Amino acid sequence: MRGMVGRACTAGLVIGVLVAGLTACTGDAGGDGDGKGGKAVAKACAGGTFTWSHITKRDRLTGVSEPERLGEGDGSLRNRMRRVYTPSPSVRADGPAPSPAEILFSLGKKIGEIDSDARTLAEAGGDTWAFTDVRLPAPDLDDGRVTPHAAGEFVQYAGVREVAADFRYICQDGRTVSGHARNWTVDISGLTDCDERPDSALAREVVRRSCA
Repeated sequence: MRGMVGRACTAGLVIGVLVAGLTACTGDAGGDGDGKGGKAVAKACAGGTFTWSHITKRDRLTGVSEPERLGEGDGSLRNRMRRVYTPSPSVRADGPAPSPAEILFSLGKKIGEIDSDARTLAEAGGDTWAFTDVRLPAPDLDDGRVTPHAAGEFVQYAGVREVAADFRYICQDGRTVSGHARNWTVDISGLTDCDERPDSALAREVVRRSCA
């Protein structure tokens, strides 16, 4: 009755979980978000060194349905999910720094989300990763819906594993920039049975929002 596929151990008492990582390449590494002057300043600060701290990983619920009771062999759930949180990439810096995509590339390497021998995104030979895309849209709530194979009162849910961290960047000329970056690494889809006791933070939030 309890199954899990992929990298995320997200919700206890889950009937099924489908996880998709963000390591697949995309056609866009995200924009610099700088004007010409900003690009010139950032270029002058290129080639520096990142130090990351206060790295946190948290499963965030992004969508949840109303509960729906099914009998044995009743098939798919019909209730659609409502959005409760919209994840979005975010990069903040207090001075001249590399582009947001470069900052996310460094964070992605630090947490093991990006497997690359390149020191920077600019040196990655044209390869790009979804994790570096500062315009990455929130996952669709109804992708990867899970079908129960038993009787019960089920809630369909979706979520992401969100990663956030502080950084310190030292330019080659000695200038120092501090900042904060955030993105997510996996999409999560699954079911929770309201008749069973949740044993994870994500499952408890699902039950609290819908089953009660």
